[in-house]
Amino acid sequence: MIYLLLNTVVLSLGAGYAFLMRRWLPVKPVIYAGVVMLTLTAIFDNLIIGTGIVAYDQEKISGIMIGLAPIEDFAYTVLALVLIPSLFNLFRTKL
Repeated sequence: MIYLLLNTVVLSLGAGYAFLMRRWLPVKPVIYAGVVMLTLTAIFDNLIIGTGIVAYDQEKISGIMIGLAPIEDFAYTVLALVLIPSLFNLFRTKL
């Protein structure tokens, strides 16, 4: 549960920032990119966990899995999907 708690805090901050930047956040490209990125995350995470490169302490994860990957692994992909376009739009006007 420690990873889930950490992800909740980080995703809450990212969601708050994305909410403030929502006017400039393109929805369709984020959805398309999300499908691709989450699919690649699922494939890659399952490969590295299945081969033993990465292992998780079962007491620190929620137990919700997509294949071999704990759901917590996908939080960083979701955060990137929200923050990268938002930050790009923020800094684009200043360049």
